[in-house]
Amino acid sequence: MIRHVVLQIKPEKGNIQGNLERLKKALLDIREESPDVVVLPESFLTAYFLQGGVRELALTQQELFVRLSSMYQELNWPGLLDLVIGFYEREGGTFYNSCAYVELGGRGILHVHRKVFLPTYGVFDEERYLSRGSRIQAFNSRFGRVGMLICEDFWHTVTSTIIALDGAQVVYVPSASPARGFASQNPANMERWSALAQAVAAEHGMYTLLSSLIGFEGGKGMVGGSLIVSPEGKIMVSAPAFEEAALVAEIDLERIPAVRYDNPLLADLQGNLPSILPDLNRVMHRGEK
Repeated sequence: MIRHVVLQIKPEKGNIQGNLERLKKALLDIREESPDVVVLPESFLTAYFLQGGVRELALTQQELFVRLSSMYQELNWPGLLDLVIGFYEREGGTFYNSCAYVELGGRGILHVHRKVFLPTYGVFDEERYLSRGSRIQAFNSRFGRVGMLICEDFWHTVTSTIIALDGAQVVYVPSASPARGFASQNPANMERWSALAQAVAAEHGMYTLLSSLIGFEGGKGMVGGSLIVSPEGKIMVSAPAFEEAALVAEIDLERIPAVRYDNPLLADLQGNLPSILPDLNRVMHRGEK
């Protein structure tokens, strides 16, 4: 069993050190839960709507690791702690909306996912300030094979399909989603996130963990509504809209083979990939001469 805690907490815009202190306090608050993996939202270190401020606040992977390692040492944490954390990344003169999986007290940064789908419509303007990531892949943590997708990445179901085909048993989804659509009890996009997370988990037979940013930035309220969903597609635990929360759940990877046996959609897809790849290639190049 792997104990996960999804933290739905509010960062302070542009204050990296202050947000690290906020994270340290949150970790101390959940210390008695003895988490193995803690999951934080998209762009937690700085908040989301930075626009041109990305240049001043983006960190290299090494700078991120140094700051997180310093925080971890101050915590005097008993043993290893795996952390999934969203941040703005700098590599040379290029900037990304990224998420790192860090094994604190152990091997360090195991993987960094750079957001592939950058929303540039409505209230969003990411592609004006950021570059697209180009890879979607699973990787090995100390517990098993996992993957990460950031916010809109997850809304394109082909991405979670790639993660699952690459062997992931768990997908972590940091997000920052401004609330919109208030015709029902919860914002419409919060309900959409819930439905999508359940559908992806059930289709691929993998645990799905959504950590959603909260707080108000420039008059836009981040919705929250974080979730942990079982491989059967059932919500194990969920957070309310707009409020801070810590979701705790035990994940049992040994259940996944039985779930996938009873609902073999992923196996069916793997078996049929050779026959559908020509059509995928055809539609990719449709219209080319």
